[in-house]
Amino acid sequence: MGITKFEKFSKEQNKISKIAKAFAHPARVAILQQLFKLNVCVCGDLAHEIGLAQPTISQHLKELKNIGLIKGTIEGTSVCYCIDEKVWEEFKQLFVSFFDEHDNSKIQCC
Repeated sequence: MGITKFEKFSKEQNKISKIAKAFAHPARVAILQQLFKLNVCVCGDLAHEIGLAQPTISQHLKELKNIGLIKGTIEGTSVCYCIDEKVWEEFKQLFVSFFDEHDNSKIQCC
């Protein structure tokens, strides 16, 4: 059995790729912005605020939760979501390191 594509890359490269995929859809960006704006756990208000159907919002929330950017708690029949601050900070530092990896002043390109 051959090596999978993901095994060819470092843990850091795979993590950056997963985070970038989460940010690749504008609905997920809007969800994150709304969660930051409200700064509380949100239970079901996102569909109304963002203007998408609840099943669509749920699918995007699932993607964000799968990579750990948000966390959810069950309250009765609804799930409440908020930003996982610890994971957000970890991802932020990962991207800062990635973008600072090369000093642009030394680039000698066309």
